[in-house]
Amino acid sequence: MESTESFYEYYDSEETENSTMCDYSEWMPSYYIIPVLYMLIFILGLSGNGVVIFTVWRTQGKRRAADVYIGNLALADLTFVVTLPLWAVYTAMGYHWPFGVALCKISSYVVLLNMYASVFCLTCMSFDRYLAIVHSLSSSQLRTRGNIQASLTTIWLLSGLLAAPTLIFRSTKFDSETNRTSCAMDFSLVVSTKPEENLWIAGLSISSSALGFLLPFLAMMVCYCFIGCTINHHFNTLRKEDQRKRRLLKIITTLVVVFAVCWFPFHIVKSADALSYLDLFPTTCDFLRFLLLAHPYATCLAYINSCLNPFLYAFFDLRFRSQCLYLLNVKKILHTSPPSSLSSQKTEAQSLATKV
Repeated sequence: MESTESFYEYYDSEETENSTMCDYSEWMPSYYIIPVLYMLIFILGLSGNGVVIFTVWRTQGKRRAADVYIGNLALADLTFVVTLPLWAVYTAMGYHWPFGVALCKISSYVVLLNMYASVFCLTCMSFDRYLAIVHSLSSSQLRTRGNIQASLTTIWLLSGLLAAPTLIFRSTKFDSETNRTSCAMDFSLVVSTKPEENLWIAGLSISSSALGFLLPFLAMMVCYCFIGCTINHHFNTLRKEDQRKRRLLKIITTLVVVFAVCWFPFHIVKSADALSYLDLFPTTCDFLRFLLLAHPYATCLAYINSCLNPFLYAFFDLRFRSQCLYLLNVKKILHTSPPSSLSSQKTEAQSLATKV
């Protein structure tokens, strides 16, 4: 279930060693709550991201640069949510993995692939807005279709490479005492001692948080600082073109903020756990219990991001909503509206189709 190291294996061993001191009975409700949340995310994410991909694919001639990144962001989310039923079953069975080694590796890999691809797509979208607003670069310069395709290829290759350790080291492990098979990281191929294993766990965890959240988020913040200064100085009296830029900027900013809110608790909990492996954080019973209880809900909050994005597009992006309604044949329903109302809706759809 986790995108990197095995929280549960670590805490199970702690519980065995300190069973007289620590009580982890509050952990039980997660076996029922988390699977329900996962299935809700699966249903909403599958339908919502499917509609986004369909809409972007069908509007090939009217795509903005941001639409291409939005389509790839939806693809990453859709690929990920397909694996959620497996993790729901895993959690409901008390973290017992009945699906074999291959699905353990692939499902865990897809989780990390989604995290990296999502944040890199958002970073490219932010940089595209930076070029469009701060430098006023037209599509005939740096924001060409070829450059966009090259950036997307780089995003997926880099995401696949950074997620590769999970594909290599994730495996199943049977515990005869609990009669459960876990899907966890196994570093036996590269380490022989517990301190070495702790270094691998902490290193991969911290590096994934840095490369998959902290550094891209800082890059986005730099872009938005320059964008904010440019808007305040030059866009006081907005032309139509500037209004479209500002509207699209609002959409992308919302996506970035929601991504940060959803993923920040997960990375904080994961980094705290990694530091505890290096003895840089206390390993008291209270601290371990806090990480144990916080981790599944922080993970679930991060996963919710994969089903929120389509609703954000529909709510904030009038152009996307208009295209989506048209392609899903909702226009048939609009024929029942008064002629004047229908005319105004068509006019709005045409104006929203203009590229930014």
